[in-house]
Amino acid sequence: MDSGQVGPVCEPSGPADEPSGPTSEPSTCRAREVLQRVGDKWSVLVIDLLGQGTRRFSELHRAIDGITARMLTVTLRGLERDGIVTRTIHPVIPPRVEYALTPMGRTLLDTIGQLVAWTDSHLPEIEAARAAYDARHQPQ
Repeated sequence: MDSGQVGPVCEPSGPADEPSGPTSEPSTCRAREVLQRVGDKWSVLVIDLLGQGTRRFSELHRAIDGITARMLTVTLRGLERDGIVTRTIHPVIPPRVEYALTPMGRTLLDTIGQLVAWTDSHLPEIEAARAAYDARHQPQ
């Protein structure tokens, strides 16, 4: 019978003095790391934009309101490390760097597109809910 309780899923399985690696962590922990990457608000926006085609860093930076250059760099590096984005450096002066989705990254487009569309279609309701919540929880 399932008690509904979940045990620790990210505890290293090896001794404490051994480095933790991909084979020593439970798969749920590794999956959580990937979900944190692809579910991050900046990653969702980057993947959505790259779904429209290859982009340069400056194009991504201009298109994503509120993201700093540093956060965009960190996001792109993480997505590249996870095999979702490719980075191509063209040997010209000045160097031209372009980002594109990998075939695996393209498999996220339907899911992320649905999430972005859902958000766009529910913004008025979300804003109304926030306003109602804020009105009920104002400091006295």
